[in-house]
Amino acid sequence: MPIHLRAEPGDYAEHVLCPGDPSRATHIAETFFDPGFRLVNSERGMLGYTGTFEGRPISVQTTGMGCPSAGIVFEELAQLGARRFVRVGTCGGLLDGMKMGDTVVAMSATADDTTPIRYSGVNGFSPTATFALVRAAVDLASAENSTVHVGPIVTSGLFYDPDPTAFSKWKSTGHVGVEMEAAMMYTIAAIHRIEALAMMTVSDVLSDDGSTVRISDEELKHGVDTMMHLACRIAVS
Repeated sequence: MPIHLRAEPGDYAEHVLCPGDPSRATHIAETFFDPGFRLVNSERGMLGYTGTFEGRPISVQTTGMGCPSAGIVFEELAQLGARRFVRVGTCGGLLDGMKMGDTVVAMSATADDTTPIRYSGVNGFSPTATFALVRAAVDLASAENSTVHVGPIVTSGLFYDPDPTAFSKWKSTGHVGVEMEAAMMYTIAAIHRIEALAMMTVSDVLSDDGSTVRISDEELKHGVDTMMHLACRIAVS
């Protein structure tokens, strides 16, 4: 039994949704899973549930915020037999014309955080998503007329970045969003040969001068629920 996920092999499905927020894990299970899901982990408030979605096995496990916390969870999920990670959460949008509530699909994640770099042992390593999952996400989003942006994102170790020019630097190099966990997930997935995809709802639009415009709670809930339903379909595909 791992130290932080107090579960045994078989308690988790092979395909796992991975939000940062424990309340979001509960919301996913209660809103999207079929009746009969069960709690499989509550250690340190890192809630995890296993059930089915449209009759197919699926789990959801909280990762916490940032690469160090997420890295523990992804590593222990791998120890417990997970074979597909789908990160679901929010990000800051960097593209011109991007709207709050849009969906971002991360083809790759640049680590502006030393944890994934230390883990891989390779400076400059930019881990990527599983292409089949990227393609599935784009196809499903297009079929539902959802706005989706595909491209590289940056995983930052700072939520409150003291450098007001950081956003413009990432934008100038083609990054479409910024968040705090995807590079860690993609790195561990690459090492363990696990399929992985990060999908996020744009919760803030970030300007070149470092200012942000924040989404309303109502808009955020609608955008996240749209993205999460899509993520459930991809996770069990």
